[in-house]
Amino acid sequence: MPKISSLKEKWNLLTNKLTDQFADGDELNMDGIIYLIGVQELGQGQRTFKKDEKVNLMHIAICKLLEPYGYYEFDYFDDDAWPHYKILTELPSLKPGEQTVLMKEAIINYFDALKYFES
Repeated sequence: MPKISSLKEKWNLLTNKLTDQFADGDELNMDGIIYLIGVQELGQGQRTFKKDEKVNLMHIAICKLLEPYGYYEFDYFDDDAWPHYKILTELPSLKPGEQTVLMKEAIINYFDALKYFES
């Protein structure tokens, strides 16, 4: 497979692979991918989550994704084995397009670390 270097190419590859793997025909958007990362990071397997748990899963994912950038640091697991993070640095004020680019880069880096693109 040729080396994929641009953010757009990697993002398209990632969304296509994840959509094929987890969605029923509808392409996964960024929120769906962040949710999947939260489920993965929680590590409790596939189960039904309540609405507030879904919000917490997305928070876990965002903390995990932004941890390498120095914004968050893992703190502890609570009694229900949910991870908690502490804020190290406040997020900068970004325009919506800049937020999207940051999150796409963070998501791609996350899946790169898992060697997801190599499979």
